[in-house]
Amino acid sequence: MYKLLKQEGHARRGEFETVHGTVQTPAFMNVGTSAAIKGGISSIDLVDLKCQVELCNTYHLHVRPGDDVIRGLGGLHKFMNWKRPILTDSGGFQVFSLAKLRKIKEEGVTFACHLDGHRIFMGPEESMRIQSNLGSTIAMAFDECIENPAPFEYTERSIERTTRWLARCKTEMARLNSLPDTLNPHQLLFGINQGSTYHSLRIRHMQEIAALELDGYAIGGLAVGETAQEMYDTIEAVEPYMPKEKIRYLMGVGTPVNILEGVYRGVDLFDCVMPSRNARHGTLFTWEGIRILHNEKYKTDSEPLDPQCGCPVCQNHSRGYLRHLFRANEILASRLGVMHNLYFYNTLMEKIRETLDNGTYSAFYQHWVPILGRRI
Repeated sequence: MYKLLKQEGHARRGEFETVHGTVQTPAFMNVGTSAAIKGGISSIDLVDLKCQVELCNTYHLHVRPGDDVIRGLGGLHKFMNWKRPILTDSGGFQVFSLAKLRKIKEEGVTFACHLDGHRIFMGPEESMRIQSNLGSTIAMAFDECIENPAPFEYTERSIERTTRWLARCKTEMARLNSLPDTLNPHQLLFGINQGSTYHSLRIRHMQEIAALELDGYAIGGLAVGETAQEMYDTIEAVEPYMPKEKIRYLMGVGTPVNILEGVYRGVDLFDCVMPSRNARHGTLFTWEGIRILHNEKYKTDSEPLDPQCGCPVCQNHSRGYLRHLFRANEILASRLGVMHNLYFYNTLMEKIRETLDNGTYSAFYQHWVPILGRRI
């Protein structure tokens, strides 16, 4: 469970104890959608890249290879040879982002599979059963991810349904965790706060789901169309109503600057495909700013990607070589790029924790926000 160790303003330094190990927070969760980090990164690599938690996708693993297959192989941890915590999202975001045709009812959502179009039904109980089969450390509740902007009246009806779905998730998880053959009887459940950018709805929804006394709470439905300032304002509006003794997770966020801003406003956990996705296209995060390796100026550059970085890429390869790999479409380009970006993100979180430990986070935040957000 979550233990708050220190606080500086709203920023929190803590520890989150789970059956698969203790997570030092604030932390960034590396996204392995289909039980693998895109770019050729293995679970063994992730240990060296300082990853504490891996995030896997309920919907994608249900479709392929099938949660029953993974259960038969001993669960996600054994399947991918990862001994540390795993968070599985509920599948809700994919239902609403991938499905062109979907029908929402009180029971759940019927939609077309993005691979072959076959009809799938998923509701709170189905999502919990799939995640129980996967045996993840943390299961996310099934919710509706609302587009930004969305009409007030629709948003209000949606969060009311999401709250009812959350209660069903809690009941079903309790039942699944009590079964004698459950892979992980200590599986944790996080609820998700929704409400678009309407602060009154966000606050009301947070108060309602906080009353259910879950293991953790997430802020969902952000970084999906609103401005960065609207996202920060929404976090600030919701944060006072989030239980202080529970871990807080900002879903799908974000850039290094987003993370610095999120920590400043009281967030403990983050995840995003951005560091791996950007890396595969030659956009690398460094302590000097954002480097686009496709640029001609790096063609004959013998310097390391980031002189201040201790990752295996920066210790062994030049900007000129990395640019060549990207221009030649070599698979190695993706692997090295992703390795660097994940190492950078996890090192950033390490430094954030260090400054919170010694009471200097505010100065760290003020110094690095303008640097980490600029393109070199």
